[in-house]
Amino acid sequence: MTAIPATTHRGGPGGPPTSETLATAAYRRLRADIVEGRLAPGLKLKVHELARRYGAGPAPLREALAQLTAEGLAVRMEQRGFRVRALDPRALGELVRTRCLVEGLALRESILRGDAAWENAIAGSAHRLASLPVSLAPDRFIANPAWEAAHRAFHRALIDACEAAPLIDFCERLREEADRYRTLSSVASYPQRDVPAEHAAIARAALDRDAERAPALLAEHLARTGDVVRLGLKEGPEPAFRRGAAEPR
Repeated sequence: MTAIPATTHRGGPGGPPTSETLATAAYRRLRADIVEGRLAPGLKLKVHELARRYGAGPAPLREALAQLTAEGLAVRMEQRGFRVRALDPRALGELVRTRCLVEGLALRESILRGDAAWENAIAGSAHRLASLPVSLAPDRFIANPAWEAAHRAFHRALIDACEAAPLIDFCERLREEADRYRTLSSVASYPQRDVPAEHAAIARAALDRDAERAPALLAEHLARTGDVVRLGLKEGPEPAFRRGAAEPR
């Protein structure tokens, strides 16, 4: 397991590591491992094991875990430390419905208000996304960081012209909350689901300025992810999420 590089821990050029920067670095690594599924839902988070894994001391790890608990990604257990928050099917349903409502609205407004630059951003981000493999392995899902970044850029480009910054920020927060569920969807349905075709259809409808079809396709895309996740959560104590997730980095 790779320790956090020492250069990320220093309080300044050539300075000693500080608790604040250690906690920040540990938080970022730990958060990514939870969101991307390398730390499975319900897993007990043992501070001393995490300290060895991330190359940080117990104190910075506890700070990071406290922050993740405040975000709802971890749960503090009375006298028993922390666990990764379990995936909740009911919360998933509410999250998917909310995303369909708010992202659909943001996309519809962007179609009405977007200019040539918005169209170019969609076309460019869609092309970039289509050029990258979803998974780093052909036979099972292993998250591709480049695809993940392009995926975020594509969904952001769709709604970027709605001229409502708080709405965009809300969509981004919902997307981050949904990332853990989406990883499970990718593990459970790869390679049967044609996600690139879904993205291409949404992009075409947006560029055609179809303010009804584009949000409807986006809603179908988000709902399909929710359906796959629900099936994965019903598999029992060893769902596809646990079996297919990539090894810890």
